[in-house]
Amino acid sequence: MQSDNNDLGTEVQNHYQVQSRREILAILRNLAEKNQLVSVSIDNGAEVAVTTILEVDNDAVILDCAPDPGLNQRIIAADHISFETSLDKIRIVFSAAEAESCEHEGRPAIAIGIPASLIRLQRREYYRINTPVTNPLRCTIPLPEELGGGAYTMSLVDISCGGIAVLDDKKTLDKTIGRNYQNCRVDILGIGTIVVTLQIRSSQDMTLLNGKVNRRLGCQFIDLPNSMLTVVQRYIMKLERERNSKATGLG
Repeated sequence: MQSDNNDLGTEVQNHYQVQSRREILAILRNLAEKNQLVSVSIDNGAEVAVTTILEVDNDAVILDCAPDPGLNQRIIAADHISFETSLDKIRIVFSAAEAESCEHEGRPAIAIGIPASLIRLQRREYYRINTPVTNPLRCTIPLPEELGGGAYTMSLVDISCGGIAVLDDKKTLDKTIGRNYQNCRVDILGIGTIVVTLQIRSSQDMTLLNGKVNRRLGCQFIDLPNSMLTVVQRYIMKLERERNSKATGLG
């Protein structure tokens, strides 16, 4: 079974590529042990599913099947499959030239070869933190007339000083890259509110483990005033303190 990383840019590979087979196996096994969610995409991101790594042996990576049998067949038929996940806040990217169906503990699964290399992306322009799933932050966007008018409220997935990611469950927004939405309101619990223009920078439809399809939109802040940037910074620091306290048993 072949592996492939041809879609990863040269500059990224030179700086972040891991080629040690021992280290690659260790990273993949760590992902499996922590049951990290893995995004699987085919056709240049046209179709995306969320899965987990079930097992890693010396020859193959075994992944859980997507809920949609048809999507599983398209993954197996694809001539290039991309994978993205994170480990200890570091983005992990790898790919495969092919996949095949298999069984794992009596259940259908998908197998790929051990990647010849993978990419660890350790730096971002802005530090990004996932927002709470319970009691999530909300973003309200005034809709233009062509989208029906009124206001549309979505939950945040993550936030940074550069922007936010939101879940557009109803697929209401125009996802065109570069589309601006003005006077968007993000309520930062317990700290304040920011009102800002959001620009769509990425869009990804994801099939979750329960079969539901969610649309994740990455949005950039446009000309966020310093006073509102301070609100975002204070919230990120607050989340970090809370999570560090829980990790050390003090929370």
